[in-house]
Amino acid sequence: MYTYTDFDEAFVRSRVAQFRGQVERRIDGSLTEDEFKPLRLMNGLYLQLHAYMLRVAVPYGTLNPAQMRQLAYIADRWDKGYGHFTTRQNIQYNWPKLQDVPDMLEALADVGMHAIQTSGNTIRNVTADHFAGAAADEIEDPRPVAELLRQWSTDHPEFQFLPRKFKIAVTGAEHDRAVTKAHDIGLRMVRNDAGEPGFEVIVGGGLGRTPMVGKVLRAFLPKADLLPYCEAIVSVYNLLGRRDNKYKARIKITVHENGLEKIQELVEERFAAIRAGFTGHDQALLAEIEAAFAPPAFVTKSTDGYEAARLANPAFRSWTDTNLADHKADGYAIVSISIKKHGSTPGDATSDQMRVMADLAEEYGHGELRISHEQNVILPHVHKADLAKVYAALREADLATANIGLASDIIACPGMDYCALATARSIPIAQEIATRFDELKIEHEIGQLKIKISGCINACGHHHVGHIGILGLDRAGIENYQITLGGDGTETTTIGERAGPGFSAEEIVPAIERLVTGYLGLRTDAGETFLQTYRRLGMEPFKAILYPAEDKANAA
Repeated sequence: MYTYTDFDEAFVRSRVAQFRGQVERRIDGSLTEDEFKPLRLMNGLYLQLHAYMLRVAVPYGTLNPAQMRQLAYIADRWDKGYGHFTTRQNIQYNWPKLQDVPDMLEALADVGMHAIQTSGNTIRNVTADHFAGAAADEIEDPRPVAELLRQWSTDHPEFQFLPRKFKIAVTGAEHDRAVTKAHDIGLRMVRNDAGEPGFEVIVGGGLGRTPMVGKVLRAFLPKADLLPYCEAIVSVYNLLGRRDNKYKARIKITVHENGLEKIQELVEERFAAIRAGFTGHDQALLAEIEAAFAPPAFVTKSTDGYEAARLANPAFRSWTDTNLADHKADGYAIVSISIKKHGSTPGDATSDQMRVMADLAEEYGHGELRISHEQNVILPHVHKADLAKVYAALREADLATANIGLASDIIACPGMDYCALATARSIPIAQEIATRFDELKIEHEIGQLKIKISGCINACGHHHVGHIGILGLDRAGIENYQITLGGDGTETTTIGERAGPGFSAEEIVPAIERLVTGYLGLRTDAGETFLQTYRRLGMEPFKAILYPAEDKANAA
């Protein structure tokens, strides 16, 4: 893992001291809220419905045990004993007092963390595949590149006041677990004909009120050209991006209005002009970063005990079936810890649970944790010989829910319970759906199903790329929930199609139940997923299930 240098330490400490002075001036009235707003946003502090919210960056989703324990300490000391993990691999604290925020930032700095650029019209936290460095299908660990991009983008003088926020995602694997095609810049590691690793560069993806799938700007970019090429893209966007309408200010609109060919021409022109200025220092820095991400010292142990435990304990076997993924090292597994217990708030973890996960990472996981964009926590390197002990500790901490990738593993934004922009509740709907499927006991029969919920059109819950997406809106003061079907956030990214009229808060859970149980009668066999069935049959049979009264009326 990357460790702060003396420069990093001094930089972050100076920002904390600067913000402490700004907070003091806000409290004594020297700064108005309008004057204070851009200053707090530069430090990740939002003003939500009921309180301030501090968003802390977890770069490319990677944490060590000391950092996770510090997040738990902050939750206890200055919040309400929990944190909320987000779809940008960050953590949010929903109840800090303004006067305490500088102390919270100081505590973060103590473990090499900060909240810089988690808000504002700048380059946000760079995200990555949450299985990075461990996945069996990986070409290379993408986190060194993500760290290079983080250092380049942090406090970059040209890119602090972009037309709109800007998001970058990186993956080094064959299968896209970072939703790269829904980002302003998506980077997918590929190999050229000579077998050399480089990147497919995707630009102009994004969700929100105008969802778009990113387009390939370069099919293959050598690793050595990555930083100047990204700088060229953001430079072009900074000049062309609209500042007259914030709803049309994202790069996806810039690409759409100007055309991909025009953007390619301008980016290549800018790239040619600045490439010579990158004399190799970035590659020397990348080499140093790569050394910090050397794989852990994997061990060789018998897995006989693991196999015996699977046979002896059906609950453990069920958990291993859903919550484990293939690891590149023999005898190891990637463990996904579900922060989605049935009926709980998706993404919320208590301080005690954070400490348990930190302890497990330290004892059994080579000192690494990851936050996934799906709001779960990952132990990327666990030997199978230790899995039964890990499971027992997770079960004791109420963290052993066996539902990764199933119907109750729901992504949900904070919605109207917290967010000042939300137009409907997300959390209660997610809780009710998860609880209902737990009551029915059919999640494992249903199989892989991605349900994603957003409480407004900004789509922080990624509903557009859910197999089933739910968008909460305000219809004349009444919550109304629209359903989209067929979305996908993988390498075959697709924007979901709206099924029809929305449902009330009372109707939405029965509608989802009707839809999912109806799918069981439509699939060819137990191996055909919801998404595969939808792609085979199209919208009409699902629409008939969702709106049976309408279907009968048309038949009459």
